[in-house]
Amino acid sequence: SRLRRLGLMLSSSCCPSHLSLCDVRGFDPCDVCVNVKDGKVTVSAERMEEQNSALGKTCTHKKYLKEFSLPPGVDDDEVTYSV
Repeated sequence: SRLRRLGLMLSSSCCPSHLSLCDVRGFDPCDVCVNVKDGKVTVSAERMEEQNSALGKTCTHKKYLKEFSLPPGVDDDEVTYSV
């Protein structure tokens, strides 16, 4: 399953300080927002796509949100991320 693969990736990571992996496939990196405040990390992404066809217009809206608390002793300013 996807969760099992993500867990394996996290546990086999070369950097033991990784806290989380988030699956944001389907979003452009510019769609992803990471906020760190008051000991909490919030990862969000939102995307809307419109397509026109002979039958009419369709609209697809995707939204992702994950929030978790930092471990005790971790300063908000120490958190880094990459997409």
